[in-house]
Amino acid sequence: MAWNFFLSLFDYKTEKYVVAKNKRVGVLYRLIQLSVLGYIIGWVFVSKKGYQETDEAIQSSVITKLKGVSVTNTTESGVDVWGPEDYVIPPQGEAVLFVVTNFLETPNQKLGYCAESPKVLDGLCNNNDDCEKGKIVVAGNGLMSGRCLKKDSNSIGSCEIYGWCPVERKFKPQGPLLANAENFTIYIKNFIFFPKFAFSKSNVLETNDDTYLKKCRYDKELHPYCPIFRLGHITRRAGYNFQDMATFGGSIGILIEWDCDLDKGYSNCSPVYHFTRLDTSVSNKTIALGFNFRHTRYFRNTDGERYRSLFKVYGIRFTILVHGKAGRFSVVPTAINFAAGLALMGAGAFLCDMVLLYLMKKGNSYRQWKFEVPR
Repeated sequence: MAWNFFLSLFDYKTEKYVVAKNKRVGVLYRLIQLSVLGYIIGWVFVSKKGYQETDEAIQSSVITKLKGVSVTNTTESGVDVWGPEDYVIPPQGEAVLFVVTNFLETPNQKLGYCAESPKVLDGLCNNNDDCEKGKIVVAGNGLMSGRCLKKDSNSIGSCEIYGWCPVERKFKPQGPLLANAENFTIYIKNFIFFPKFAFSKSNVLETNDDTYLKKCRYDKELHPYCPIFRLGHITRRAGYNFQDMATFGGSIGILIEWDCDLDKGYSNCSPVYHFTRLDTSVSNKTIALGFNFRHTRYFRNTDGERYRSLFKVYGIRFTILVHGKAGRFSVVPTAINFAAGLALMGAGAFLCDMVLLYLMKKGNSYRQWKFEVPR
């Protein structure tokens, strides 16, 4: 028995074609063939361009520049003019930048003793024992002096601290001070390079007209290669009103997507822009909505005393991302995908054989016709 099994390992099986006059299996086989053919042609070769070699290792450089002027008039600073050097942080133009749209100023702070802000919970006290001398107030503004400052004996007081006094003013802004910031323009210059194909391009129109960038504004249909955007246009494309965002700030993502079919020529590689707000959830209910941080400006008076102005600035943080891929015809992926299609055709024949031999009433007869041992 074992010897016969061993010898059978050296038998050679060759294909035998049997024409089965079964319309249901025949229709099933043609449907499978049409489905596989449609998948290979429609999805693999037309939609996914399976005949191309691709490069997704895009190398990119982003340079930004903002323009626009705004005027503010506050009790603390009076009339002030804001240019890009004032409201753009950092000023040198990177892929991540912050544009100030609102601010709260605490002017003329200097080092000394004053009461901690009543908004700081660890700075509240009932007596001097609650204000340990030399201890730093958690989330506060300085070192405790050991004294509890109270308006009267029945009220809750605040620990006296040594720090920059007076401490920061605490109130919510009622509206954006740089209200016309939505008319500011941002120039986004993007250079890309696909190393596999040694292909490079930029999102700036190649023209000899020196005035083009001075007068154009991005338009998907009219000016797709104008890299200058109004801030109000960006927030609107993200689905939000600029003035609503300007009061408390926010975060906007700008995605530049390059999908380049190099078989169709240089002009078929164009940037597509997508804008998304990043600091909000789907339900739009979050206590972390908005974006702000603090910075200071230091100066000295004529007597050499050092002062500073503390700014809590609100604004919109722009994050620019670049994704892309390029494709070009190649024999290798074409051959691989074509061979995969032929294999799927064979799988269809195998499936129909299983139906014909094991699921049909005349399966035994079909098996006798299909499998034959010559004598």
